[in-house]
Amino acid sequence: GTRDPEASTPSDKEPLNNLREIHQKALDDLVNVNSLFTLAVFVGLSMARQGERSLENRTECDADVGNARRLVVNEVVSFACFLLSSLVAKALKIHVTICQEEDFKNTRNQTVRFSMLMLSVWASVFGCIFLTVSMVDVIQIKVGKLSCRSVHAWRAAGALIAIVLLALSIYVPFMMTAIFTSVKNVQRKVDNK
Repeated sequence: GTRDPEASTPSDKEPLNNLREIHQKALDDLVNVNSLFTLAVFVGLSMARQGERSLENRTECDADVGNARRLVVNEVVSFACFLLSSLVAKALKIHVTICQEEDFKNTRNQTVRFSMLMLSVWASVFGCIFLTVSMVDVIQIKVGKLSCRSVHAWRAAGALIAIVLLALSIYVPFMMTAIFTSVKNVQRKVDNK
Protein backbone atom coordinates (compact mmCIF):
# COMPACT_ATOMS: atom_id res chain seq x y z
CA GLY A 1 0.00 0.00 0.00
CA THR A 2 1.19 3.30 -1.27
CA ARG A 3 -0.54 6.30 0.25
CA ASP A 4 -1.85 9.12 -1.92
CA PRO A 5 0.04 12.29 -0.83
CA GLU A 6 -2.92 14.40 -1.97
CA ALA A 7 -5.34 12.65 0.40
CA SER A 8 -5.75 14.48 3.68
CA THR A 9 -6.09 12.62 6.93
CA PRO A 10 -8.77 13.55 9.48
CA SER A 11 -6.03 15.02 11.70
CA ASP A 12 -5.10 17.48 8.90
CA LYS A 13 -8.60 18.95 8.86
CA GLU A 14 -9.08 18.83 12.61
CA PRO A 15 -7.35 22.14 13.51
CA LEU A 16 -9.49 24.05 10.99
CA ASN A 17 -12.68 22.44 12.31
CA ASN A 18 -11.59 23.33 15.84
CA LEU A 19 -11.08 26.94 14.74
CA ARG A 20 -14.57 27.01 13.25
CA GLU A 21 -16.05 25.61 16.47
CA ILE A 22 -14.16 28.18 18.54
CA HIS A 23 -15.43 30.99 16.27
CA GLN A 24 -19.01 29.71 16.52
CA LYS A 25 -18.93 29.33 20.31
CA ALA A 26 -17.40 32.78 20.77
CA LEU A 27 -20.07 34.33 18.54
CA ASP A 28 -22.87 32.51 20.40
CA ASP A 29 -21.49 33.75 23.72
CA LEU A 30 -21.30 37.30 22.39
CA VAL A 31 -24.94 37.20 21.26
CA ASN A 32 -26.04 35.76 24.63
CA VAL A 33 -24.22 38.49 26.56
CA ASN A 34 -25.73 41.16 24.31
CA SER A 35 -29.20 39.72 24.97
CA LEU A 36 -28.71 40.04 28.73
CA PHE A 37 -27.56 43.65 28.35
CA THR A 38 -30.54 44.41 26.11
CA LEU A 39 -32.84 43.35 28.96
CA ALA A 40 -31.03 45.85 31.20
CA VAL A 41 -31.69 48.54 28.59
CA PHE A 42 -35.45 48.02 28.82
CA VAL A 43 -35.33 48.01 32.62
CA GLY A 44 -33.49 51.35 32.46
CA LEU A 45 -36.01 52.79 30.01
CA SER A 46 -38.85 51.98 32.40
CA MET A 47 -37.17 54.26 34.99
CA ALA A 48 -37.37 57.39 32.81
CA ARG A 49 -40.36 59.12 34.35
CA GLN A 50 -40.72 62.82 34.89
CA GLY A 51 -41.33 64.24 38.37
CA GLU A 52 -40.30 61.14 40.32
CA ARG A 53 -39.14 61.71 43.90
CA SER A 54 -35.74 60.29 44.87
CA LEU A 55 -35.17 58.12 47.92
CA GLU A 56 -33.02 60.90 49.40
CA ASN A 57 -36.32 62.65 50.24
CA ARG A 58 -34.97 66.17 49.66
CA THR A 59 -36.46 68.27 46.88
CA GLU A 60 -33.05 69.54 45.73
CA CYS A 61 -31.92 65.91 45.27
CA ASP A 62 -34.72 65.00 42.85
CA ALA A 63 -33.59 64.41 39.28
CA ASP A 64 -34.71 66.86 36.63
CA VAL A 65 -35.98 66.38 33.08
CA GLY A 66 -32.38 66.49 31.80
CA ASN A 67 -31.51 63.29 33.69
CA ALA A 68 -34.54 61.45 32.28
CA ARG A 69 -33.82 62.72 28.75
CA ARG A 70 -30.14 61.73 28.95
CA LEU A 71 -31.15 58.31 30.31
CA VAL A 72 -33.40 57.63 27.32
CA VAL A 73 -30.78 58.80 24.79
CA ASN A 74 -28.01 56.66 26.34
CA GLU A 75 -30.30 53.63 26.61
CA VAL A 76 -31.29 53.93 22.94
CA VAL A 77 -27.65 54.28 21.80
CA SER A 78 -26.71 51.35 24.03
CA PHE A 79 -29.50 49.23 22.53
CA ALA A 80 -28.34 50.15 19.01
CA CYS A 81 -24.77 49.08 19.86
CA PHE A 82 -25.92 45.71 21.26
CA LEU A 83 -28.18 45.17 18.24
CA LEU A 84 -25.31 45.97 15.84
CA SER A 85 -23.01 43.61 17.73
CA SER A 86 -25.54 40.76 17.75
CA LEU A 87 -26.51 41.10 14.09
CA VAL A 88 -22.88 41.21 12.96
CA ALA A 89 -22.06 38.20 15.17
CA LYS A 90 -25.02 36.24 13.73
CA ALA A 91 -24.00 37.11 10.15
CA LEU A 92 -20.42 36.08 10.91
CA LYS A 93 -21.58 32.79 12.42
CA ILE A 94 -23.51 31.99 9.23
CA HIS A 95 -20.40 32.87 7.18
CA VAL A 96 -18.18 30.59 9.30
CA THR A 97 -20.72 27.74 9.17
CA ILE A 98 -21.28 27.68 5.38
CA CYS A 99 -17.76 28.67 4.30
CA GLN A 100 -15.83 25.94 2.45
CA GLU A 101 -12.28 25.16 3.60
CA GLU A 102 -10.58 27.04 0.75
CA ASP A 103 -12.86 30.07 1.22
CA PHE A 104 -12.27 29.96 4.98
CA LYS A 105 -8.51 30.22 4.44
CA ASN A 106 -8.82 32.88 1.70
CA THR A 107 -7.00 36.08 2.72
CA ARG A 108 -9.88 38.37 1.76
CA ASN A 109 -12.35 36.28 3.79
CA GLN A 110 -9.96 36.28 6.75
CA THR A 111 -9.82 40.08 6.60
CA VAL A 112 -13.63 40.33 6.41
CA ARG A 113 -14.00 37.89 9.34
CA PHE A 114 -11.42 39.78 11.40
CA SER A 115 -13.09 43.15 10.70
CA MET A 116 -16.59 41.85 11.48
CA LEU A 117 -15.42 40.21 14.71
CA MET A 118 -13.69 43.42 15.81
CA LEU A 119 -16.81 45.44 14.94
CA SER A 120 -19.01 43.05 16.93
CA VAL A 121 -16.76 43.10 20.00
CA TRP A 122 -16.27 46.89 20.01
CA ALA A 123 -19.98 47.55 19.44
CA SER A 124 -20.66 45.43 22.52
CA VAL A 125 -18.01 47.32 24.52
CA PHE A 126 -19.47 50.71 23.54
CA GLY A 127 -22.93 49.38 24.37
CA CYS A 128 -21.63 48.57 27.87
CA ILE A 129 -20.21 52.09 28.23
CA PHE A 130 -23.46 53.80 27.19
CA LEU A 131 -25.44 51.40 29.40
CA THR A 132 -23.22 52.29 32.38
CA VAL A 133 -23.69 56.03 31.78
CA SER A 134 -27.45 55.50 31.59
CA MET A 135 -27.41 53.45 34.82
CA VAL A 136 -25.73 56.40 36.56
CA ASP A 137 -28.78 58.44 35.54
CA VAL A 138 -31.06 55.69 36.89
CA ILE A 139 -29.19 55.99 40.20
CA GLN A 140 -29.67 59.77 40.19
CA ILE A 141 -33.39 59.41 39.45
CA LYS A 142 -34.03 56.72 42.08
CA VAL A 143 -31.51 57.49 44.85
CA GLY A 144 -30.64 61.18 44.41
CA LYS A 145 -28.57 63.50 42.26
CA LEU A 146 -24.79 63.25 42.52
CA SER A 147 -24.59 67.06 42.68
CA CYS A 148 -26.69 66.86 45.86
CA ARG A 149 -23.79 64.92 47.49
CA SER A 150 -26.04 61.98 48.26
CA VAL A 151 -23.72 59.42 49.87
CA HIS A 152 -25.79 56.47 48.68
CA ALA A 153 -25.90 57.78 45.10
CA TRP A 154 -22.11 58.29 45.08
CA ARG A 155 -21.51 54.79 46.48
CA ALA A 156 -23.84 53.15 43.95
CA ALA A 157 -22.39 55.10 41.00
CA GLY A 158 -18.81 54.52 42.17
CA ALA A 159 -19.33 50.77 42.63
CA LEU A 160 -21.06 50.50 39.23
CA ILE A 161 -18.31 52.36 37.36
CA ALA A 162 -15.49 50.51 39.16
CA ILE A 163 -17.00 47.06 38.49
CA VAL A 164 -17.74 47.83 34.82
CA LEU A 165 -14.19 49.18 34.31
CA LEU A 166 -12.78 46.04 35.93
CA ALA A 167 -14.96 43.82 33.74
CA LEU A 168 -13.98 45.68 30.55
CA SER A 169 -10.28 45.67 31.50
CA ILE A 170 -10.51 41.85 31.65
CA TYR A 171 -12.88 41.35 28.69
CA VAL A 172 -11.19 43.56 26.07
CA PRO A 173 -7.59 42.21 26.33
CA PHE A 174 -8.77 38.59 26.43
CA MET A 175 -11.10 39.06 23.44
CA MET A 176 -8.39 40.87 21.46
CA THR A 177 -5.91 38.07 22.25
CA ALA A 178 -8.45 35.43 21.18
CA ILE A 179 -9.20 37.23 17.91
CA PHE A 180 -5.53 37.73 16.98
CA THR A 181 -4.68 34.13 17.97
CA SER A 182 -7.47 32.68 15.83
CA VAL A 183 -6.36 34.79 12.84
CA LYS A 184 -2.74 33.64 13.32
CA ASN A 185 -3.82 29.99 13.55
CA VAL A 186 -5.75 30.18 10.26
CA GLN A 187 -2.77 31.90 8.60
CA ARG A 188 -0.42 29.23 9.96
CA LYS A 189 -2.70 26.54 8.50
CA VAL A 190 -2.59 28.32 5.12
CA ASP A 191 1.21 28.69 5.20
CA ASN A 192 1.71 25.01 6.13
CA LYS A 193 -0.34 23.83 3.17
